Amino acid sequence: MNPATISEQATHVSLNRLRIGVSVMPLENRREALVDTAIAGDRRGYDLFLLPETWAYDITVILAEAAVKTRRITLGTGILGVWNRSAATIAMAARTLASMSNGRFVLGLGASTPQLAEGLHDVPFVAPIGRMRRTVSQVRALLRGERVPLAVATGARALKLNIPSGPDVPIYLAALGDDATRLAGELADGWMPFMYPRRVLAQGVERLREGAARGGHPERLPAICASVPTVVSDDPAKAREGAAWFAAFYITTMGTIYRDSLIRQGFEREVKSVLAANTGKAAGIVPPDAEELLEQLIVYGTPEEARRRLARWHADGAASVGLLLRPSLTAEELALTLDAFVPMLE
Repeated sequence: MNPATISEQATHVSLNRLRIGVSVMPLENRREALVDTAIAGDRRGYDLFLLPETWAYDITVILAEAAVKTRRITLGTGILGVWNRSAATIAMAARTLASMSNGRFVLGLGASTPQLAEGLHDVPFVAPIGRMRRTVSQVRALLRGERVPLAVATGARALKLNIPSGPDVPIYLAALGDDATRLAGELADGWMPFMYPRRVLAQGVERLREGAARGGHPERLPAICASVPTVVSDDPAKAREGAAWFAAFYITTMGTIYRDSLIRQGFEREVKSVLAANTGKAAGIVPPDAEELLEQLIVYGTPEEARRRLARWHADGAASVGLLLRPSLTAEELALTLDAFVPMLE
């Protein structure tokens, strides 16, 4: 595929159809399963294969393997934490992956969480917006073949990468809060919200507009590439059970970042209900009075129901959706899930 075409697809909001990607949540630690998902998505015509980096594999290496085993699917970090590597290391990885994939690469960055930054990388989680701004600015400069704009070792001689120039690498930013979303509007080619209610996407777009105006390009907004947990089953009850597990997992076990965001967005009653229902040994429960969380956060149901729910994301403004799958799916479950959305790719 022409790299220019990929870049154009990745940076424009108005598209004829929803671009659909596939991803796997971080609890999946079977390397072969991750690569097999990329291959399966590529064969079915999926647009994107995205991987988040947390506490398991180095996803840049996994994506390199996927690059040589796929033909057309765009690969992306969805997302790489800005605390995990220096800006130079991120730029080197991005240029390498863009080269290996013949331009089929999107760089997704985000602040990640305090627990990961501090508990794994031993880096203080301080001023995340400033860290993201600096990282994006330095990475962009290096990818353009320029010398890195030094921010810490300002007395040093700034260097540039000794790599041949290549296709542009779109940079997407994950953001939940208003300030981070404005930063995405100002600096990024795409915005990657996660656990972000569908009904408030329009509010996120307003923050993107404010950032775009601040960046001097009010007419150019980042593409919206929402990451959405997805569960497909021929049994509606089983699909609902999987959707509830997804919502409860991120609300109850991933610190306070997602629950706080949902409360700010008007879901305080539902969040409190989920927290109360998952005390002690209980887990994966979303009570009936919190059902709206599933409708706003998860794509789930039988294949037909799941397609209907996914279409709502496009109707509400998403240019792309990365379907985040559960860990430990069997080959049959993966096939059922991916096959469910093939009609939307045609």
